[in-house]
Order: sequence, then structure tokens, then C-alpha cells
Amino acid sequence: MARNRHLSQVFRDLKLMEREGSGYDTMYDVLLSNRKQIPEVIEGDDRVAVIVRKRIVKTEIVDFVAKADETFQLAQRERVALGLIAQHESLTAAELARILNLKDVVDARHWIGRLLDWEVVESRGKTRGTEYYIAPDLLRKLEFKGVTTLKGIEQHRLQELILKDLEIYKTSDLDGIHRRIGKEIPRRKVLYEIQKLLAGEKIEKEGYGRWTRYIYKQKPLE
Repeated sequence: MARNRHLSQVFRDLKLMEREGSGYDTMYDVLLSNRKQIPEVIEGDDRVAVIVRKRIVKTEIVDFVAKADETFQLAQRERVALGLIAQHESLTAAELARILNLKDVVDARHWIGRLLDWEVVESRGKTRGTEYYIAPDLLRKLEFKGVTTLKGIEQHRLQELILKDLEIYKTSDLDGIHRRIGKEIPRRKVLYEIQKLLAGEKIEKEGYGRWTRYIYKQKPLE
């Protein structure tokens, strides 16, 4: 019974997409505008299956994208990219390419379009690690009602959290640091900042692989 309800929902959404247009761009745009998650695309040797999940995107995100579209007259791909970034709070170029089933991270830049030029979206980092996030000024201007989390935390502030955590606990593995400072922060981002702290000789480490532990480096007495 549950499977039949799921299939019925898929067919209804596909019919809606037929009225709106064709292609993956339209599929993503229509689903996001109707508060649905983007589809899961599974490619086989001789067929492509599209799974539409029932889970609903938060209303405040849909409203925010609609306001941004009204203000800037966004292109279809720009709306989709903005909606995805708003859902996840931040996305790297590699993550955006994976979600959109793109073959190359360079293609992700075409979906971002003019969002950077208009300062709708801001970025930091380079190449695959380029991270896109909604411009804070725009969130205030359009009165975004979403919940604030640590996921989009700035790099220097994240380093401060890591240092403060190690100052308290003296030594810890990556999972322990990640759990205490905020699991909503991507693990890869925590590891990246830890590596920068190691390179700057602000912390130390011992062990290898899964047994690696990071150690707070005591400041010399003056």
C-alpha cells in the first residue's frame, strides 16, 4: 500500500513537470518550488529511474527563494542552485555537482550563474573546495526566517572553536572535536581547519589514521 502511494505521488509530480516543460533543470525547479526534495536519479545500462521523495522542503526556504527570484529575476538554474544552497546552508562545488548529477565541478559554476555577481551568494575557497553560501546581507534584507546554525561558520571562528575545545580537553580525536563543537558543521570542514592549525604549529598530533589524536600546544611562559 505504501509503495502504491509513493508511485502515485511520483506520477502526479511527473505529470506536473510535463505541463511545465522538460529536462532535469525543469524537474528540479518544479519540485523545489512545490516544496519537494530534488529527485534521486539512478542510471542503469538501458534506463534512467527518477525517484521523488515525499519529504517537504521547509516553507521558509521556498519563500526566501521566491523573494529572491522576484527581486533579481533569476534564471531557472539560478533558482535551483539558490534553493539547494539555502537547504544545506552551504555547499562546496563538488557537493553541488554531485547533487545535480553533473560530470564536472566546473559545470556547477554555470548553475551559480549571476548569483555571485549580484551578491546573492558568496563563496570562499578554490576549485572543488569552493564553498557557496547565502550572502548574510541578503538574508537580512529578505527577512529569512530560517534557524541559524554553525554550518556556515567562518574559517577563523571555526579555528577558534577547535583551539578552545583542545584547550579544555588537552587531547582528542577528530570525532570528539566534531561532536563537541557542533555536528552540523561538515566533518570535512573541521578536518580542513585542523590541518591548517597543524601547519601553523598551533596544535600538535600523535598517531596515524583512525588512532590520530590532536593535542593542544601550550603557549610558552613569558
